[in-house]
Amino acid sequence: MRERFRDFEHLIRLVLLFGAGTLLFLGVRAVMVPPGFGEYGHFRPGALDDNAAREPLYAGRERCVECHDEVVKKKAADKHAGVGCESCHGPLAAHANDPDAVKPELPKVATLCVRCHSAVQSRPATFPQVEPKSHSEGSPCNDCHDPHAPAP
Repeated sequence: MRERFRDFEHLIRLVLLFGAGTLLFLGVRAVMVPPGFGEYGHFRPGALDDNAAREPLYAGRERCVECHDEVVKKKAADKHAGVGCESCHGPLAAHANDPDAVKPELPKVATLCVRCHSAVQSRPATFPQVEPKSHSEGSPCNDCHDPHAPAP
């Protein structure tokens, strides 16, 4: 019987190793996975509350109008009327809350404008599209166009 058991020692070691690994995994999982995770699929219920508690980074168009109404009026009469200020200028809540302390950076028009206006077949034919290299020969768009009233 003893010789027979000796032949199974390697299997018993494997089972013990597997059991120890499983216990280690379950211990680490209990510490690392937040409570409620998986209750709504691959999400945790507290994520919505966490996100709602964060201060918003965007100010909204209404806040921009308070100080920049001349730009808003110019933009309202042109093709970029429906484009929000922060779509190009980025999140500006900190600037809107304290305009003197936080100065926003001007967007890099060489990369910004082509995001919407580079020629792509899936865009409607009526949407202004350009091949940036042949259209401007590397010059920034605002050398020829006013971004707030981009008439050709």
